[in-house]
Amino acid sequence: MSSLGKKETGGAQRAMLLAIILSAVALAMLLPARARAQQGSAGTPQVVVLRIDDEVDPILAEYLDDGIGQAARMHANLILITMDTPGGLEESMMDIIRHILDSPVPVVVYVSPTGARAGSAGFYILLSADVAAMAPGTHAGAASPVLELFGTPVSMDETMKKKILNDATAYLRSYAGKRGRNSALAETAVTDAKAFTETEALDGKLVDLIAKSPADLLAQLDGRTITRFDGHTERLTLASAQLVAVGMSARQRFLSRVIQPDFFFIMLIVAVIGIYTEFTHPGMVAPGVIGGIAAVLALFAMHILPVNFAGLLLIALALGLFILEAKLAGHGVLAVGGIVAMLLGALMLIRSPLTGAGVSLGVALGVTLPFAVIIIFLMRLVLRSRRWKEATGREQLLGGEAEVTEALAPSGSDAGFTGMVRMHGELWRAVSGQAIATGTRVRVTRVEGLTVHVRPEA
Repeated sequence: MSSLGKKETGGAQRAMLLAIILSAVALAMLLPARARAQQGSAGTPQVVVLRIDDEVDPILAEYLDDGIGQAARMHANLILITMDTPGGLEESMMDIIRHILDSPVPVVVYVSPTGARAGSAGFYILLSADVAAMAPGTHAGAASPVLELFGTPVSMDETMKKKILNDATAYLRSYAGKRGRNSALAETAVTDAKAFTETEALDGKLVDLIAKSPADLLAQLDGRTITRFDGHTERLTLASAQLVAVGMSARQRFLSRVIQPDFFFIMLIVAVIGIYTEFTHPGMVAPGVIGGIAAVLALFAMHILPVNFAGLLLIALALGLFILEAKLAGHGVLAVGGIVAMLLGALMLIRSPLTGAGVSLGVALGVTLPFAVIIIFLMRLVLRSRRWKEATGREQLLGGEAEVTEALAPSGSDAGFTGMVRMHGELWRAVSGQAIATGTRVRVTRVEGLTVHVRPEA
């Protein structure tokens, strides 16, 4: 090889060596900065805070599932779920418990503030957590299953009752025992509907501790070693922890509003008014569109809420009475009956056996009275429109007034007295049984082609 080739090869090797050295130096400079960033993140423990403050339903379950997933993506140190609930739907409860048991981040369920409760489904959720805690002055339990039909609790025969209770207690034992909790005492909340104060729950080994506040709770948990559901142990480091509150998304907030009893009742009435207006006044479009959207929202809420069938029948009866009042002119008797029926229907429409929540009296009154006025007014417009004459064609001319512009005189034929009249700005050939002078006001009695038969206006 020539000396030139050797020099070129040596130069390439030196350039490659220099690039490797520079890369190593840059990596050495970046690694400490990255390590410092990780150390800073690790030095501030993060606690994701979620909230259960209403009945357990699919929207709440979705919110908690999303929050647990977000905590896992953040590599949070702890998930804190504060709870105050009377209970809720079984499927939503089981969905929440499944995500708590599968959570890679330890989960603490804390019944708070003072006066809060973890009833029914909330009791199951409380016992599924890695750490169960209660604030002073709270209670939990009363977890017996309730079977409903159209929003009304129904009685069960002994066999069916045993079947449901055995299934519920077996489900509770499937995870409460692995959490180190007193499964036998927990079962009494299902079989005997027992409830426990925070002291009774702690003494009975249903919960792990009592804390006055979230700060007190985290202080008690700092440095504590817990056993996860899969059996491995984990030490909690929560000194100077940063609380990260995770709320519902805009979609979840909207859907949670839709399934509120007052909102459901309003949507139901808007749907009835919109669809009724579209049928009685075809072509308006807007009422039909609004009513259709309201009907879909009402059906969505009806799928979740404990709707009472008797309440729906009373509202339908009220609608019928309002229509009859417009048709028969019942001097207000039918209208008053419709108002009473609708008020009773609204108050009976939703009645949760867990909370007793339903449509408020103020909303029931505020919706019923305008609804009665609108339905009666619209129906009377429809009935009145059926008595109106046609506004176009031959029907428009019948009974109309005209002015004689050419005197009606004998025509010398069987046609009688003929002349010309002006009507609606148009000239018509007119026929009458008597002579009529120019300028006289006449009334049209019959139309034959382009000829009108008239008589003098009295």
